Amino acid sequence: MATTIKQAPHGGGQARKATLSGWIGSVLEYYDFFIYATAASLIFPQIFFPKGDPKTAIIASLATYGVGYVARPIGAFVLGHWGDTRGRKHVLVLCMFLMGFSTVAVGLLPTYDQVGMLAPTLLVILRLIQGFAVAGEISGASSMIMEHAPFGRRGYFASFTLQGVQFGQILAAAVFLPLAHYMPEEAFNRWGWRIPFLLSFAVIVVGFMIRRNVDETPAFQHEGEVGAIPKAPMVQAVQESWRDMIRVVCMALMNVIPVVATIFGAAYAVQPGYGIGFSKDVYLWIPVLGNIVAVFVIPFVGRLTDRIGRRPPIIVGAIGSGILSFGYLYAISISNVPLAVVMSVLMWGVVYQGYNAVFPSFYPELFPTRTRVSAMAISQNLGTLVTAMLPAVFATVAPPGTHNIPTVVGSIAFGVTILAALAALSARETYRVRMDDLGNANAVPVPKSEYDRLREQSIADGGSSRAAA
Repeated sequence: MATTIKQAPHGGGQARKATLSGWIGSVLEYYDFFIYATAASLIFPQIFFPKGDPKTAIIASLATYGVGYVARPIGAFVLGHWGDTRGRKHVLVLCMFLMGFSTVAVGLLPTYDQVGMLAPTLLVILRLIQGFAVAGEISGASSMIMEHAPFGRRGYFASFTLQGVQFGQILAAAVFLPLAHYMPEEAFNRWGWRIPFLLSFAVIVVGFMIRRNVDETPAFQHEGEVGAIPKAPMVQAVQESWRDMIRVVCMALMNVIPVVATIFGAAYAVQPGYGIGFSKDVYLWIPVLGNIVAVFVIPFVGRLTDRIGRRPPIIVGAIGSGILSFGYLYAISISNVPLAVVMSVLMWGVVYQGYNAVFPSFYPELFPTRTRVSAMAISQNLGTLVTAMLPAVFATVAPPGTHNIPTVVGSIAFGVTILAALAALSARETYRVRMDDLGNANAVPVPKSEYDRLREQSIADGGSSRAAA
């Protein structure tokens, strides 16, 4: 009983502060990341690659999107090590600086017409830096929020990490929307696309101001006090937690759904080679509306997982969103904007959040404090690395002129989501496990009655409601 109470809230103030920092940091960093993704689908094929072969330009542009993920395992190793040896706070500040500067630099790049092959070469280098930086964001922010959260409320608090990611995507599209709509196409293609990247300078300033004032987590501080900080956390993570790391790799393949929704879906809908004919400003509204719904769904799902566990929403979300990918791509194929919006909202905005809202708590809960950031970072980023190659794969197996594109691409996406669901099914449940026992495969969860009492106590203390504000 005494041990259980010790694992209860660390303090509403610190939980709120950590949650706000993680949320705003995710918004800013993923705004940077996704303006690149949007531009890679909508504009980069025309300005950074040779003219004359639209099929090759589309594949090459989408491949540069995937290149960013190639650097993520390297970033995960370096930044995960940093987070487990120097603290969660320091790694998040570093990630912010790297992402901000590389994104601003993209907005200053010369085009293919100006410098030839040097243009896509520089684009690839900057995308690699972006990928390196983003590798530490989710694992660091999720671990920080989860370790500050009251016992019984970890799922709810940690879900705000991904709510920030979704809001960052909304912000990215919201910046592109008025530019694509109001600017003449020639002006947009020549210089208008640079504006969202140059605005990222604000990321550097705002992100540093927010994250420098965040306290280190009690769990990490305790590891330092007892001398438990490992010299080589990645080695220790593999030795102790390799089975759970494999599970996270497989579950992280769920990134196939945002790939379908925001990357391949955009190219399929707007690139002239496919002949669908969606205008850029109309298409941009489709993922935006899905993300707007997701912003409201995520905290609800996070709260639900604190009651029923982490695994059920992930399994349902994986299978359900995989099935809905067929309908979403079909709606695009018949140029039906209302149906595409409905399918996007269902697939991306609602069902996918069964996974998306949960993994920020579930992944770090599978690992002990001493190796948490490293184990989560490398596992998650290896999984997303695989899915990052999918836009180019989709464009290769279903290029312009291919019949039954929704069936071909949808089948691949559905197969991937089934694998993710099976990985979640094989994992142990973690929502009732005490902080000190996380990562221990033999840990005994807190009895349901005691857990419910502690959870209700934390709610009564008011920490959760204020954190959501």
